[in-house]
Amino acid sequence: MDKRIAGAAEAVSAVGDGATVMIGGFGLSGNPENLVAALHKRGSKNLTIISNNAGVDDFGIGTLIRNGQVKKMIMSYGGECQAFEQMALDGSLEVEWNPQGTLAERIRAGGAGIGGFFTPTGYGTLVAEGKETREIDGRWQVFEKPLKADFALIKAWKGDELGNLVYRKTARNFNQVMATAASRVFAEVEQLVAAGQIDGDAVHTPGVYVDAVFQGPRFVKPIEKVTVRQRPAGGS
Repeated sequence: MDKRIAGAAEAVSAVGDGATVMIGGFGLSGNPENLVAALHKRGSKNLTIISNNAGVDDFGIGTLIRNGQVKKMIMSYGGECQAFEQMALDGSLEVEWNPQGTLAERIRAGGAGIGGFFTPTGYGTLVAEGKETREIDGRWQVFEKPLKADFALIKAWKGDELGNLVYRKTARNFNQVMATAASRVFAEVEQLVAAGQIDGDAVHTPGVYVDAVFQGPRFVKPIEKVTVRQRPAGGS
């Protein structure tokens, strides 16, 4: 089945007000930047976003927050986006904090059909408030529920017309697991090839999970904080 579509605008046309949307990537690495830009342009409101982080003010999820499109973030880290910080502090944006590993496992559980799991991470902290706790093998643990979404917007390095995907390095974070945990999955890729041109053993996300795929026309791939080594005095 050919799953190619024209582009990001066609994909996000299905994302209406009040939707729950998973957005892949780690920091700004592996972000589905064309899909997020298209969602920003579409203007869907009252979104619940499940993502590792909030992006930055002028790129990625941060642009959705600044545009007033997001009512709730389910996330791990928000330290690079001033709009997120301000809205979280003044209460205009609801935030559900998760330890990073817990967030990833909640998404994996949602994709695997698991009803939840116990983890010692977060016990005795605000993260555990209102949740079931249990002592297991002498260690107190917190029960975490799975996460699912209406849509997952993900990014891969290479894909084929059947929706099979291959990720590279850090861009694999969260994209792969989110592809299993949403009702509809839209993927943008850097390279789009014909069926059969990806070795089956190299596939990270089988096409059965993907509803639509397109080749992104442009990828900025910004770096949140550029850190360079100081050259030694007198060095070349």
